[in-house]
Amino acid sequence: MATIRVRNTNEVIEGEAAVRAFLTANDVYYDHWDVSVIPAPLQNKYDLTDAEKEEILASLKGYIEDLSAKRGYVKWDLISLSDTTPNIEELLQKFEQVHTHTEDEVRAIASGSGIFVIKGNDGYFDVILEAGDVISVPEGNPHFFTLTDERKVVAVRLFIDPAGWVAHPFYDPAFQKA
Repeated sequence: MATIRVRNTNEVIEGEAAVRAFLTANDVYYDHWDVSVIPAPLQNKYDLTDAEKEEILASLKGYIEDLSAKRGYVKWDLISLSDTTPNIEELLQKFEQVHTHTEDEVRAIASGSGIFVIKGNDGYFDVILEAGDVISVPEGNPHFFTLTDERKVVAVRLFIDPAGWVAHPFYDPAFQKA
């Protein structure tokens, strides 16, 4: 279950109801999927073949199609990041820059964990996501995604534009990495 850390106060928000309420108040969509539907040999596996990625997507098809119908997503894929990912440090440096998009940025965590750093109503907050957590940062909202200390994640990404999203750098003097 997701946990939130408000950066300017260090307040920690836990529990599904409190997390949902906080994210909803900040216009961020949140849901939770039962990822036990993923075949056991692929749970917590991070070095995936294309066929294994397709198998994970197929196992989550009902959730993906339901969310897509509700929110207008037309394309999805699976990303896997870990210390075995080529050029992982370069990728993380690219990800760890505050930016915006012209569409929602959606992640459904299939295994592992990750952190969305999001600009909210009262400053930035971290959403620490675990397997099953689904989040959608609205278009135009400054944010970035990175790994937790676990340094591994498998996540479904969903898109409105079939070409995928493009990051637009967002300079914000109020942002400080913690």
